Amino acid sequence: MASVFKKHTATWGRRGIALGAGAAATALVLTGCASSSVSDTELNGLSIGTTDKITSLDPAGSYDNGSFAVQNQVFPFLMNTPVGSPDVEPDIATKAEFTSPTTYEVTLKDGLEFANGNKLTSSDVKFSFDRELKINNENGPQSLLANLKSIDTPDDTTVVFNLDHADQTWPQVLSSPAGPIVDEDVFSATKLTSADDIVKGKAFAGQYQISSYKENQLIQYKTNPKYDGLLGKAKTSEVTANYYTKETDLKLAVQKGDVDVAYRSLTPTDISDLRKDDKLKVTDGPGGEIRYVVFNFKTQPFGTGQDDADEAKALAVRQAAADVVDRSALAKEVYNDTFTPLYSMVPDGLTGAVQPFKDMYGDGDGGPDVDKAKKTLADAGVSGKVQLDIQYAPDHYGSASDDEYALLKTQLEDSGLFTVNIQSTVYTTYAQERTKDAYPEYQLGWFPDFSDADNYLSPFFTKENFVQNHYDDSVIQDLIAKEQAESDPDKRADLIEQAQEREASQISTLPLLQGKSVAVAGKDVKGLTLDASFKFRYATLSK
Repeated sequence: MASVFKKHTATWGRRGIALGAGAAATALVLTGCASSSVSDTELNGLSIGTTDKITSLDPAGSYDNGSFAVQNQVFPFLMNTPVGSPDVEPDIATKAEFTSPTTYEVTLKDGLEFANGNKLTSSDVKFSFDRELKINNENGPQSLLANLKSIDTPDDTTVVFNLDHADQTWPQVLSSPAGPIVDEDVFSATKLTSADDIVKGKAFAGQYQISSYKENQLIQYKTNPKYDGLLGKAKTSEVTANYYTKETDLKLAVQKGDVDVAYRSLTPTDISDLRKDDKLKVTDGPGGEIRYVVFNFKTQPFGTGQDDADEAKALAVRQAAADVVDRSALAKEVYNDTFTPLYSMVPDGLTGAVQPFKDMYGDGDGGPDVDKAKKTLADAGVSGKVQLDIQYAPDHYGSASDDEYALLKTQLEDSGLFTVNIQSTVYTTYAQERTKDAYPEYQLGWFPDFSDADNYLSPFFTKENFVQNHYDDSVIQDLIAKEQAESDPDKRADLIEQAQEREASQISTLPLLQGKSVAVAGKDVKGLTLDASFKFRYATLSK
């Protein structure tokens, strides 16, 4: 789910991965100390199963979980997340630091090479970031680089990032989907490079290289002996990733042992069933995934593009919906508590997270309050039932979305205040139409690029935001700009809290659910854990 973003001092673009398919969609990080000694590498192969989809192997043309899961295995990063931690450290670098509030300097390791033997230098680093901005692909991650002013490369191992303004999240950005370093001798500077050319050119410098690639069908990996970074050598020399179209097929594959690990995604019912299988182990971990409803400020009831446009009435409609939604019922009845209620766009567990939707709406304790919703609409002069036309995409967010939005429709209509039409659309169409004002209200999910609260604020509430729903509030934009520049942790957390409270008072988006991370594997699989880095790695797995 992508759009074009303009560079602006107060515009920080979207910072989060547009969520891939999954009812109980999972982020999987696989751990275990990988030895740098080739002799320690276990030679047995290993298979992964997923229902995620790949948009592009080229980092400039993708911004989704499915694509990033592949890129994480084969491309290096300047900064990366060590296993078991959400904090970044130098990956193919020896040092990285702010030398001024707007200057970030990275020193590369000496003698770095791609799998094809080409040298990896500061020139490749500059090329990698410059091409993302130049290509500006509609599905690309270039909005993460909105604060990048220029890059200097005084020598082969020094990279200097000059920023428009101070940004405490910049080291994390370098570990994000905008951060893979590519080979300038293989990749085009002006257009996306095909997967065939990337694989044929062996343009890889991560822990693995790709030996066979059939997009959204099967990928075969083998270790890359040229990798020299934070994560060490891969524990398993060969890995095969199998792509499934249906969650039920993925469940069957892990049950039969056709795949060793299943991730992203299995339905809540499938997960419950698999927990009872004594040949498998189900691992739960912290989840950064969120689900929410977007209101289009132009086409929603009483929106700015409507004949009866009325800002106060439009706000009342959004607030009344927030008053009657029952998140606990959605979490329990639809997702078997593999999701939990979410009362802010910033999920629980992150520094600065608060729960303004719990305090401001419904009964003040997370439950619905129909009488409060009635009063909100009446005070704004809204009479009669309000029609909501809600769009959702089960092929992208999982088949349980059918039940989720059916229950949401019931909750809204049972209040007696709304008439709700729900309609599903295939995601290839959905991703385009939602940015063209086709849907007054619609489903989205979000999975972060990195574990920082800003990743749940700037993508949605800056002037030119990811959802493109015509929300434009200078107060929250100023709060976001300030929190990104603030180096004092306590002051920054306070600004983050204020931004959440501001958005909750206006409801650009209505947060519903926060997902857990879940992975299913055979009992002979070692080195599997889930952590808050939200990265899916193959190299620590063995059996």
